[in-house]
Amino acid sequence: MKKLLFFFLASCFVISCSREDFNAENEQDILSYLESNNIDANKTTRGLYYTIEEEGTGEHPTENSNVTVAYKGYLLDGTTFDESPLSGITFDLDRVITGWVLGIPLFKEGGKGKLFILPELGYGNQAIGNIPPGSVLVFDIELISINNMSNIELYLQENNIDAKKTEEGLYYLIEDEGTGENPSSNSNVTVAYKGYLLNGTIFNESPVSGLPFNLNQVIAGWSLGIPFFKEGSKGKIFIPPNLGYGSQTLGSIPPNSALVFDIHLIGVN
Repeated sequence: MKKLLFFFLASCFVISCSREDFNAENEQDILSYLESNNIDANKTTRGLYYTIEEEGTGEHPTENSNVTVAYKGYLLDGTTFDESPLSGITFDLDRVITGWVLGIPLFKEGGKGKLFILPELGYGNQAIGNIPPGSVLVFDIELISINNMSNIELYLQENNIDAKKTEEGLYYLIEDEGTGENPSSNSNVTVAYKGYLLNGTIFNESPVSGLPFNLNQVIAGWSLGIPFFKEGSKGKIFIPPNLGYGSQTLGSIPPNSALVFDIHLIGVN
């Protein structure tokens, strides 16, 4: 899963690739590939080429949908750089490369086809794994399902967790109310915690006695989430990527990961 998530970087990562990076030779490479392989592809106004090989029978996703997709990614020379399980992987479309944000909504649920993605809609001039800079990307796509819930919402449902949601998209659960005051977003607090991914991988854990820090110097998910806890309380916070580490790789945390923290607010200092 880490490998798969690594290749699907957030769109904010891709934004750094402007149209100035576009090389007309890349489009010619696509056209030559289509001709030599007898592929009749469509082209969008953004320069994305695609084919629909099986229409599917469901709805089209939006650019913000959570979807499950089975795919194979390769270069024009046939080099495979990534491949999902047959069951696909599930992710939010607003967290992936622009070529996918634009391309997947062209498919109906159950549909199959291909995407041909120019560098400016993919990874631009950056080398990613065994993808050279400035590469055209080809994906065989099967849109398995459109999910009405985000990864965090799916996790909460699967684990029967009744968490509250803030307007920023943070989820939190108070399991032990505590008896003290709530901190502010600028407070200095002592917190014992365990941080892990939705797949259960632990990436950080404090001593039982906790660690002190200022809430205005941590990730946004903590600045927003910890003030819901009273001094002495325990619970969980569920942090979407945009309130965590975004598209950064941080230790064992892949890009665009939702984060879960078990929280014990020991003290408001």
